[in-house]
Amino acid sequence: MTADDAPPGDAAPPADDAQPGNPAPPAADAPPADGYAPFGLDPEEARDLVEGVVTTPDGRVVVHRSAVLTDPGAAGDEARAAATVLLHGAAGSWTTWLPLLRAAREAGADASAELTGPLVLVDLPGWGASPEPTPALDVHAAARVVLAVADASGLDRPALVGHSLGALVALHVAAVAPERVRSLGLVSPTTFSALEAAAHPLRGLRTVPALVLLRGVFRVLPRASRPLLRAAARAGLLRALSAPVFRHVRQVPRSVLEAFVGEIRPRAFVAAAASGVDYDTGAWAGIGCPVSVVAGADDAFARPDDLVVLRALLPGARTTVLPGCGHFAHVERPRETVRALGSGR
Repeated sequence: MTADDAPPGDAAPPADDAQPGNPAPPAADAPPADGYAPFGLDPEEARDLVEGVVTTPDGRVVVHRSAVLTDPGAAGDEARAAATVLLHGAAGSWTTWLPLLRAAREAGADASAELTGPLVLVDLPGWGASPEPTPALDVHAAARVVLAVADASGLDRPALVGHSLGALVALHVAAVAPERVRSLGLVSPTTFSALEAAAHPLRGLRTVPALVLLRGVFRVLPRASRPLLRAAARAGLLRALSAPVFRHVRQVPRSVLEAFVGEIRPRAFVAAAASGVDYDTGAWAGIGCPVSVVAGADDAFARPDDLVVLRALLPGARTTVLPGCGHFAHVERPRETVRALGSGR
């Protein structure tokens, strides 16, 4: 671990927003005196995962799976019945989950079984090591990919944990195939305000301006924007580029920031955002599995009342708002995220 990846300290307790009437806590002006962004992207956390490729009608998918899932015997059967599929966001890949896996490992028996049991970490087509399909993936195609990966991995009813766009995809899978989802864990989900901004960009400039402006740049410069981002990072602007999504960007390990900038896929980002224009969130009302949601109080890609609206559709959902946290709750506050995803299970 480098000095840049050194943990600042121990974590303060999260603010639990489980009751429908509770407002989100105010944003913190000073960095939390705790373990904000304590972990970098340590490949050692993937030591028990095996890389593989799943071919789907919507593109080739690179996955990293717990080795036990390939066991043809009783141990494999038990593992497949308890497996969790993790879905990254629009600027990420399977490695985005490494800090959360570290926090879950440290928590041991106190962590949710969904995070300490058998795992399938997915690079959706167009992100990470998975080739970009033609046409680019939208939310509906991403949901088909998730079900195809589950089938190829022998998972009848996995838990789904998703970040940002991955949370939206997880919600859609649970809406269209509720019998296939055991539980949902939503981390910094992009839901109502992001979907409204996709349909009404001018209105979105008032509610989630960072998201609208980013989408605008990527639409205008779909091929050039990624090289420009990398060139800016090389010029010493890495933290400035990452500042909109991390509450305390100067405390975030460099390995995380490099991955964030390196994993941005402009065309895939634009396609995913466009699929939200006519998306019917009312379909989520039919989701019956347990749902846990954790979000940052200072998320630039969402609004606090998104969780209020989500609870109206899913009255049983348990929501937790983390103060001093931006759009990457599993990276910025991984220990609290582990606890939040385990609550109510």
